[in-house]
Amino acid sequence: MSAEESERSRLPFEPNKKRQKPVKVQKTPIKSNTLETSASQKPPFSKEEMAIPQVVSQRMIRRVAFFCGVPTALGITTLIVSYLLATQTQIKLAPIAVLLVNMGLFGLGVLGITYGVLSASWDEERPGGLIGLSEFTTNWGRMVAVWRETRQKNV
Repeated sequence: MSAEESERSRLPFEPNKKRQKPVKVQKTPIKSNTLETSASQKPPFSKEEMAIPQVVSQRMIRRVAFFCGVPTALGITTLIVSYLLATQTQIKLAPIAVLLVNMGLFGLGVLGITYGVLSASWDEERPGGLIGLSEFTTNWGRMVAVWRETRQKNV
């Protein structure tokens, strides 16, 4: 991968430099007259450089609320409706059907958390699409590339 390709594939809020591995320090007993603090060692990037920008995090939260909230609300609603049907009318639903529908809806809610984060545009200036399918494919590709890179370094 050339420098130009890596520049294009990095996240908009990712620092330009590669993060260096911290130097492993031998733990020694602390003597009362010698206090070594970790403040003397400066981390390679500040918290502000590593943090997700406010605009992007708000975008992620809105998408998670929608893609997780709708299926979860439907799951709760089906529980209430099935209870009302069973107690107030002569309609008898199979308990396994109610269970499977609820498991499916709550499962979609859990998947909605992941999709909400990955479908948000991680670029501060670009809000992204309504459903976010193109952003999802881009962000999923970035995530998989980092997984592969990390796995190759650890081998």
